[in-house]
Amino acid sequence: MEQRAQGSIGTGNPAAQEAEDWARVPAQSRGVAAEYGQFGKAGEPGEPGEPGEGAGREPCGPAGAARGEHTHSETPIPRPRPVVQRASVRGQILDALRTALVAGDLRPGEVYSAPVLGERFGVSATPVREAMQQLAMEGAVEVVPNRGFRVIVRGTRELAELAEVRALIEIPVMLRLARTVPAERWAELRPLAEAGMRAAASGCRVTYAEADRVFHRAMLALTGNEQLVGVAEDLHRRSQWPLVGGPASRARADLVADATEHLTLLEALTARDLDVVQAVVREHFAGAA
Repeated sequence: MEQRAQGSIGTGNPAAQEAEDWARVPAQSRGVAAEYGQFGKAGEPGEPGEPGEGAGREPCGPAGAARGEHTHSETPIPRPRPVVQRASVRGQILDALRTALVAGDLRPGEVYSAPVLGERFGVSATPVREAMQQLAMEGAVEVVPNRGFRVIVRGTRELAELAEVRALIEIPVMLRLARTVPAERWAELRPLAEAGMRAAASGCRVTYAEADRVFHRAMLALTGNEQLVGVAEDLHRRSQWPLVGGPASRARADLVADATEHLTLLEALTARDLDVVQAVVREHFAGAA
C-alpha cells in the first residue's frame, strides 16, 4: 500500500497482491463460513467437523524424525511458540465471526457468550473472547457484563450515514486517481472486477462481500496512503452488516448490479471521464445503502 500510482500493483503492494491472489481463486472455493459452518440460534451446540485449536498444525522437526528416524548430524528445529498459534486461532475466529455478521448468522440484538461460541468452533473461550473484543472496537458488538456480547442493532439511517461518509472520502480520491493513474493500471484491476461479477452471480452475499472489499481496497491502494485504505475498509465492512428486521441477504440481481458498477467505474477511470466517475461512485454508495 506504500507504493504510489506509478508503480506496479504486484510485488511491493500487499493490498493489491492480495487482490491479485483473490482473482486467481474460484469464488466457490473461498469463504470462511464454508470452513467454520453456520451459527444458528444462540446456545445451540457446535456443528461437527469444526476445527479445533490444533487444526492445521504442521509436524515439528525433520521429516525423518516424524517417521521415527534419527540422524546425529541433524539440527533440531525448535517448536513454534504457543503465542504464534494463539494469534493464528484468534485471527481465524475473527474472520469467521466477521463472515457470520455479513451472512446474518449473528443476529442483531442477540447475545452470544464466548464459551458457547468456543464450543461451536472447537476452541477455548479465550480466542473467541479476544476476537469479540476486536469486533466491539469495530462497533459490531457491545459487551454485556456476565453474559457475553450483543450484536449491535442498526437501522437504515445508520447505513445511509455510512454511505454518505464513504462518498465524502472516496469521491475526491477517485477523481484524483482518475487524473493521475495511467490507463494500463486500471486494466490491471479488471480481473478483480470480473471476479466480483462471478461472486455476485453466485448469489452468495458473503462471497460477494469479500470480492467487493478486495476490489475497493486495490483501487484505494493506488494512493499509497495506508491510513486512507484502513479507514475506508472499516467503513466498508460496517456497511455490509445486515439491518435489523431486514433480509439476511441481498437479491442476486442487486449484487450483480453492484458488481457491474465496478466495471463501469473502471471504464470511466480509464477514459478519465471525471463526471461519470463521480456519478458512478455516488450511485454505487447510494445503492449499497
